[in-house]
Amino acid sequence: MTDKINELLRRVEAFRPKAAAEVEEFRIRILGKKGELNALMEEFKTVAPELKRELGQQLNRLKNTALERINTLREELQDAAADQASEAGDLTRPGSAAPIGSRHPISLMKNRIVEVFSRLGYTVADGPEIEDDWHVFSALNFPPEHPARDMQDTFFIEKNPDILLRTHTSSIQVRMMERQKPPIRVICPGRVFRNEAISYRAHCIFHQIEGLYIDEGVSFADLKQSLLYFAKEIFGEQTAIRMRPSYFPFTEPSAEVDVSCNLCGGKGCAVCKGTGWLEIMGCGMVDPNVLSANGIDPQKYSGFAFGMGIERVAMLKYGVNDLRLYFENDIRFLHQFDTAF
Repeated sequence: MTDKINELLRRVEAFRPKAAAEVEEFRIRILGKKGELNALMEEFKTVAPELKRELGQQLNRLKNTALERINTLREELQDAAADQASEAGDLTRPGSAAPIGSRHPISLMKNRIVEVFSRLGYTVADGPEIEDDWHVFSALNFPPEHPARDMQDTFFIEKNPDILLRTHTSSIQVRMMERQKPPIRVICPGRVFRNEAISYRAHCIFHQIEGLYIDEGVSFADLKQSLLYFAKEIFGEQTAIRMRPSYFPFTEPSAEVDVSCNLCGGKGCAVCKGTGWLEIMGCGMVDPNVLSANGIDPQKYSGFAFGMGIERVAMLKYGVNDLRLYFENDIRFLHQFDTAF
């Protein structure tokens, strides 16, 4: 009989129910009027008198263990059900829509920039990411010895050195000049590739958005006013811009564009390195050689072009200090942009 008691005790201690109904079924099977414990009690009546004390103690321990085990399991399952109900709310209420995600901050900024320039009459143009030398370099007045052609900056296709991953979205501008006569007013967003070491301020993959406007009588003053309008729309009405002379093979004259630091109001801080200004893009008047190479008469038409890194503008707008965050898909980082714009 001792073996029967110990076997039943092991089953009581090993019982692992998943629902309250299982606990009740187990209680009836063990402690009910026709349960296994009562069957042992009936058998207990027939044992020898000298064994009754020891076996009686074992039966009492079995009964108490079974009662404690059943009560503990009931409480645990009730607590789990209460926690589930608390998380889910009132299950009798009508359902609500599941929360949805947000666009990536790079997509948010790209859409915002496109929206701003669309008000000025720009349309969106697109082109291939795998390009040829003509559209990326030669048509844009890059001389053969220009360092941008070097393997340190450009990803070339090994079996065909004339094919490469585009290093800027200016290649889209070339394609637009080839197939459309002036006036041309386009904005060209897209992903670009450069053979650079990845760090907090550089990446081998990033996103650019470039603009091109060609028509009769287009001037540098038109360029400046367009970029001032853009800066105020993105960074706020108080924003000022300045243009510093620079050099690009495809524009002449060329300039770098800075915006007044929106964090310190132009007074100087760690972000703007005490200057009060933040660089955001390059720009300039389209070089006549570029117009001629693409079948446009430079005596009749003039134009300007500008280009900026979307990550750069997003970093300034959102206060992000590490370019790598845009590529890590950290949900904690991305959730910060659920309500952006």
